Formats: sequence, structure tokens, C-alpha cells
Amino acid sequence: MSHVHHLTILLFLLPVLVTCSLHGARVKLKYVDSTTDFSKSELIRRAKHRSLQRVSKLVSLVPSNNFSVACHASTASYVMDISIGTPPVLLSAILDTGSDLIWTQCNPCTACFAQPNPIFTPANSTTFSKIPCSVSLCKSLTKSTCNSECDYEYSYGDGSSTKGFMGYETFSFGADNSVKFPGIGFGCGTNNIGATDNSSGIVGMGRGALSLVSQLNVSKFSYCFNSIHNKGSSILLLGSWANMTSNISKSTPFMPNPHGSPMSSFYYLSLEGITVGETLLPIPPSVFQLTAEGSGGLIIDSGTRVTALEERAFIMVTRAFMSRIKLPQASGASLGLSLCFTLPDSGMKSVDIPKLIFHFDGADLDMPLENYIVEDTG
Repeated sequence: MSHVHHLTILLFLLPVLVTCSLHGARVKLKYVDSTTDFSKSELIRRAKHRSLQRVSKLVSLVPSNNFSVACHASTASYVMDISIGTPPVLLSAILDTGSDLIWTQCNPCTACFAQPNPIFTPANSTTFSKIPCSVSLCKSLTKSTCNSECDYEYSYGDGSSTKGFMGYETFSFGADNSVKFPGIGFGCGTNNIGATDNSSGIVGMGRGALSLVSQLNVSKFSYCFNSIHNKGSSILLLGSWANMTSNISKSTPFMPNPHGSPMSSFYYLSLEGITVGETLLPIPPSVFQLTAEGSGGLIIDSGTRVTALEERAFIMVTRAFMSRIKLPQASGASLGLSLCFTLPDSGMKSVDIPKLIFHFDGADLDMPLENYIVEDTG
């Protein structure tokens, strides 16, 4: 008997984000699962699972200096190695453009999950100090209480949360910790729910006052993510190192954020339409429209691995692929995905896959095939 192969339609964006100081940095990133031996299908299943958890939480929110850092990736996230305190303590933290708070687990910890590095102990650092209730960073928290210190509570799109106290500390970057930034405000999490994918916490990169980019006062940053199947490092560039290169020919502006909305620190893009094959789908403009109250719209989010579309748009995209791929449908339950096809014995080379193009304000993103098609040979 011949093996049955499945062909899966999967919206799998690998974005480059550029926001636009005089100082800069270069940081390595890595995919959280890059040190594991998961199969391609399992990596995708894990990414989809966490992405949908995160999207569900995000939807519930809707009202009716020169240096370089390397990043590595997780089920749904990329991780950056930083050090905090004096002497420096190494941490692996998720890069998250969809939130603002910087935090890590701290001792004394009443509820902590397993992490790859030792838990940070503020009492062992000569540069740690607690943030008073009166300072603006404490007032920037949506959930904070004040007695003698600024206590915080923060939750995320995937259902995880952290509680603890706010402090100032020196953050160091680079293999030799040579690039140091004193006085960075962050959360010391002593009561934490949910794991953070082989990491010790989260580095918020959103537009709010608590984020790393806001506290460093850099006016632009950029990143380029490797595929989740690539074990190599990705790169985050901050400040003057984040300049656009001449070979980048397309760009799209961020949209103005809805003032005062729970979504106001997100990076909104103007998605104007979607083409499948040669056909621009008849999706009403209102489907992607961002309202003044903060409902609707589309965000680019480093913590959500698989693209999620509003239901009306998703149905149209699904039907367009169903009508153009002349193969029997198959179950995608093993991947947790809804639209799959049974491949012929000859494999992918005999299948005519239509193009998928996202039309943004001023730029058309013609998706590479591997960003939305997965061959599951298992």
C-alpha cells in the first residue's frame, strides 16, 4: 500500500517589523523549540495551539543606544538572551511585540514554573531597587496596588499571567554583557501561571511606557525571523542599527492606535484585501477596519505564530483554496487544522497551488509557498 500524504493549507506569516534614536543594538534571537527534536508537523501543531490560545485572549480584550541581540524561537515565540543585575544573571525571555511589561520570575517565589536559567534573586544584586508607587511606570500598569511598593498583575493572550512587584535593575546585552542599561523598570514575578516556552519571562516590545523600546527611548527597531525549522539565530535590531536597507523595496505604515483602548500598545497594519490565485476576494473593507473604540483591525504580533483572520475573511480564503486545489479533502485533526487535502502518490510537484497575496497599504505581500502550505508525510 502506498503512504497517504496530507497537504495542509496554513497561513504562516514570517514577518519583518520595523518601527521608526540615536542609539542602537543588535540582539540574537532563537526559536523556543530550536533545541528540540520535534517533527515539522509537531512544530506546526504546537505553534497553532499556542497561537489560537493567544488569539482567543486578545479577542477578549476588544471592546464590543547601538547593540544587537540574537533571538531563538518557541512554540509560538522567539527568545532573546539578556542578563540582569550585578553581578549579571543570564535570562532567556520571550520577545513580545503584543505586550509592554518586561518581567522575569523572582525569588522568593510562591508559584513558579520550570525555566532554563536560575531564578533571579533581587537580594543578591547590588543594583536592584524597588519602584515606588508614585513613579509613572507604576501608574502605567493597568492592574497595580500600592502599599509600601508597586505591586503588579499582568495577563497575556495565551492565558498565562504573572503577579509580583516592580523594580529597577541593570540590563546587559551581548555575550560579554558589555552593553549595559541601568535603571530599567521590570516586574519581579513571584506568582506566575502558565509556562513561557523554555524561557524565564517576557520582554514587552509594545508601544506603551513599560516596554523595552520605550524605556530605552529608541524610536525604531526591526527583526527578521528564521523559519521554525531553522536551528540558526534570528536577529533583533534596535535604534540606529535598525535602518532599512536599500534592498527592501516594500513597506507599509502602522495605523494610528485607538487612544485609551486596551489594544492601544499594539502595532496595527492596514490590510486592504486578500488575493488567492488570480482573484481578489470580495471581502468587505469593514472586515479589517479598525474602529475608534479599538475593535476590529489587524495587528502584527511576534508572539502569535500562525496568522488568524476574522471569520468572514477566513471562510472566503478557505473556499477559494477548496475550489482551486483539485484534490480530495482529508482530516487535519492531527495538526489541529481545518483545511487539508490528500496528496497523490506523485507528491507536491504534481499539485497546482494558487498564490496567496495580502494587500497592505502601499505593499503587496506575495507569500512564499512554505508560509501557507505544509506537507505532512506522517
